[in-house]
Amino acid sequence: MSKVKITKYDEGPFVIQGNFELVDGSENAFQTSDTIAVCRCGQSKTQPFCDATHKTCGFREASSAQ
Repeated sequence: MSKVKITKYDEGPFVIQGNFELVDGSENAFQTSDTIAVCRCGQSKTQPFCDATHKTCGFREASSAQ
């Protein structure tokens, strides 16, 4: 089984790459490809996916792994 890579972009989405399944709270699977961007700002009109609204809504968050 290969690793799934999740990249957190400062002031942007989580980008998930690899062989994974994204399901909602009722265990229904979203239709995805092997790379998706998941919204972190909460303002995307395509939730749970990123539509780049973070660039205009004032979302600010930057942190790094220590």
